[in-house]
Amino acid sequence: MGFAEADLAAIWLTVRIATTVTLLLLLIGTPIAWWLARTRSWLKGPVAAIVALPLVLPPTVLGFYLLLAMGPDGPLGALTQALGLGLLPFTFWGLVVASVFYSLPFVVQPLQNSMETLGDKPLEVAATLGAGPWDRFFTVVVPLIKPGFLTAAVLGFAHTVGEFGIVLMIGGNIPGETRMVSVQIYDYVEALEYADAHWLAGAMVLFSFLVLLALYGFNRGRSASVRLFGGRK
Repeated sequence: MGFAEADLAAIWLTVRIATTVTLLLLLIGTPIAWWLARTRSWLKGPVAAIVALPLVLPPTVLGFYLLLAMGPDGPLGALTQALGLGLLPFTFWGLVVASVFYSLPFVVQPLQNSMETLGDKPLEVAATLGAGPWDRFFTVVVPLIKPGFLTAAVLGFAHTVGEFGIVLMIGGNIPGETRMVSVQIYDYVEALEYADAHWLAGAMVLFSFLVLLALYGFNRGRSASVRLFGGRK
């Protein structure tokens, strides 16, 4: 007993999608988190609420609206067709776009918390030494909140790996193209093939446990030093 060829294909697809989504989320989520951590605008509340919506919305609701938006009559669908990219639903990139929306709060919120904990003093000191805004961000903020970046990356990756509802809504169940691990497990359970489902589900449990164990172990020491530094403001 072991992983079937279909299992390995689902695992490889899941790893590719989760890696792509995590990289995109770090690029998109970092400026959003920085703005939320620093702004005093009245828009902070509405923007934070929009970012956090996937935490409370059923995945099928988000998937339904994304499916409409990416369809031939939706704004995203019209844009991708105008660019010659075709329609995104039931494709790899459709799953990537949907996963970016769905996992956004799992990246933005840890980054925002780390940036808020950092405080103003390190930036003020850097400014007195002549560092510009970009220098202050890349040479002061980024090094000091590395644990926040690690937490955001791990949570974004792990959450994408575990998605199910939105994956089924946007990607369907196409073997080798959109069938991720969670959908493969669902197929096994639906066919009453519990032994095969145990292999994949057990692997997911072990993966999640090891990832969280490594994350907590790494952050234990680093987060304490960041809190201490931020507390000097």
